[in-house]
This record gives sequence, C-alpha cells and structure tokens, in this order.
Amino acid sequence: MQQQELIPRLFRTEFRKITAVLCRHFGIEHIEIAEDIASETFLSALETWPYKGIPDNPAAWLYAVAKNKAKNSIKRHDLFKQKIASQVKSELSKTEEVEIDLSEKNIQDSQLQMLFAICNPAIPTEAQIGLALRILCGFGIDEIATAFLTSKETINKRLFRAREKLRDEKVLIEFPFGGEINNRLETVLMTLYLLFSEGYYSESNDMVMREDLCMEAKRLTYLLIENEQTNLPQVNALFALMCFHSSRFEARKNKNGELVLYEDQDESLWDQDLIAKGSYHLHQSSQGNKFSKYHLEASIAYWHTIKNDTKEKWSSILQLYNHLLAKEYSPIAALNRTYVLSKVYGKQKAISEAEKLCLENNQYYYSLLGELYTDIDNVKAIQNFQKAFLLAKTSPDRKIIEKKIHSIFQK
Repeated sequence: MQQQELIPRLFRTEFRKITAVLCRHFGIEHIEIAEDIASETFLSALETWPYKGIPDNPAAWLYAVAKNKAKNSIKRHDLFKQKIASQVKSELSKTEEVEIDLSEKNIQDSQLQMLFAICNPAIPTEAQIGLALRILCGFGIDEIATAFLTSKETINKRLFRAREKLRDEKVLIEFPFGGEINNRLETVLMTLYLLFSEGYYSESNDMVMREDLCMEAKRLTYLLIENEQTNLPQVNALFALMCFHSSRFEARKNKNGELVLYEDQDESLWDQDLIAKGSYHLHQSSQGNKFSKYHLEASIAYWHTIKNDTKEKWSSILQLYNHLLAKEYSPIAALNRTYVLSKVYGKQKAISEAEKLCLENNQYYYSLLGELYTDIDNVKAIQNFQKAFLLAKTSPDRKIIEKKIHSIFQK
C-alpha cells in the first residue's frame, strides 16, 4: 500500500486508540495534550517514512513513537510530579519509568471508558456526540459539521466548551456504575449509530461507503455487548441493525466503485453469516421490556435481507415505519416511509404523502419524487432529478441521478 493511502487509513484506525489511552493515563483535564501527542505521532510518520521507508509493522511504530512522545511530554510539563507521582509514590524507588500501556486490552478498556466519560450529562448531548466522534472515532471537523448540518465554526466552539466543562467538572475516565450507565448509554448508542451511518451513507467523502467507519462502530458496539452491565436489549438491537446493513456491503457497489441501489443488488453477494448474526442479536434484543428505535430500525433492516417484492414484506415494513415515526419522528424516516408506501398502495398515494414533507433542501426528497413521477409524469420526474443533482454532495450520488435522467430520456 502506498504511503499516501496508508497514513490516512492508519490515522483513522490508530489516532483514536492512542488518544483514548493517553487521555485515560493523563486524565481528562489534559485531553488536548493527548490529542496533540497523537497528532505529532502521525506528523513524525509523514516526516520519516518518505525517507526511511514504511516500517514492517506501521501500527507498532506509531505506538512506540507515541509512547516516547508521551514520556517526553510528562517530563516537559512536569505532569509526572504534579499528578502521577503522588499516586505511585511508593513505586518511585523501584522505577522512574512511566509505562504507557498500548496493549489491545488496555486500548479497548480505554476507549470504552472514554466513551462513557465523554457522554456525560454535564455537557449538552450534541457536544457529547461531537466530542466522541472527534476523539474516539477520528472524525474531522468537516465530517462532524456534516453530521450535525452546521458549520465548522459552530463545531469548534462546541467542542472547546465541552472540553472545558469536562475539565471543570473533573470527570473521571472510568466505567460508570449502577443507574449512571442508563443516564449515558442513550448518547453512547447515538454516537455509534451516527458513526455507522456516516460510513454507510458517506457524504463527507466522494465514496459510496466508508467500511472502516462501519467496522469501528460495530467493534465498539460489540464491546458493550461483551460487558455484562451494558449487554442490554437496545445494544443488541443496534448491533443487529449494523449486521443487517453490513451484510449487503459487497452488493452495494459495482466493479467501478459505483453505488448499486437496493432493487438492483445481486442477492448472492449478501453475507448470510452476518444476516444470521444480526438475526441472533435481534432475538437477544427481544428479552426484557426495553423497546427502542433501534429495535424498529433493525426489524426494517431484517426485512430488507429478504429479496422479494411481495405485498406482505412491504406491508410489514410500512407498519414498522409507522411505529418508528410515532416513537421518534425523523424527516428521513418519513421520506423512506413514502417509498414503502408506493410499494403497498402505489405511486400516486406516495407522491401525495411525499410532497407534504416539503424537504426542499434535501437531495433524497427530490430523488424520491423523481422516482415516483417516473412513468406517471416524466417531465416532473426529470425536474425533480435535476433538483436532486444540484443538491447532491458526492460524485456517486450525482452519477446515479444522471443515469436516472438518461433512462427517462431513452423511453
């Protein structure tokens, strides 16, 4: 793999791990130092690898550099004497070396504890999610701004205030106990849901999917399942949702890397093992009396792993969307429901319902109207597709819209 491809990929996978371990080591009041050390580590790679070559084990090289930079930082800022020395005073006679533990287990523990530390009720929910996406998921400011439909300046201010609040509150990086888990779990799950969604419906890069984001979201969610205190119905439901969507990765893009819509996907490419795993965790989520939006979305995703066009299938999905919208309204869910409505009651009824939504700044709104008007009023279909094209943020989306318009002209 070329250096220009390797370093961004490693940044995505390793930056968050290094940051989480260092935050846990230094304390959340020194969160900026942890981020700076992680950033400096990758800067060293950019400066060194072009001349000395890519190391045999790039991740291990990054960990070694991060450890050295962390130890130098401790000496430079006198953190060892001020914060750590008092805690390990009895050990000073044995060793003066500060150990930065970047073992796999400590990385996992640190990430899980950091996730709950950041998702603290002391700061607003949007700030919790934004900070988690930045520190634990490696999101850039642009990506976070896209996820929240706001500006980079707003996100920067939000994250700065969040860091300050966590520092002032002296929040400890530890796994919460008892009822405190429930106070924070919903935000933790929303963060993981957004992380997976950004990978599955990537709008921040010109890519059909970003599987690395999806895999990281699944990994962190599964860590919750492996922990007895967080192995809860809603966690299993979210993991099931991720498994069902992941099962169609191979079928969602063609050999040219272009997006393949659901109705055109090759069912033989669907991962049956992941579908089975999703079914297992969906069943696990039914235990207990907690019923979340993730249960409904996972059930909708399950029906999409059954490739047939029967009225029973689409009627079941429609009922699930009705329940989902009653539980938690979302414009995108409402838009998806109108597509399902067309499968059950026909395009005319779906058009009437869709136009009531008036999502005039949403490309998917116009794409759906273009789809619904096709073969009913092709002039309106083209007009809507053209509006969708102007709003489309990625090259794959624009290519699909162009194909739709071209297919109408050929009729």
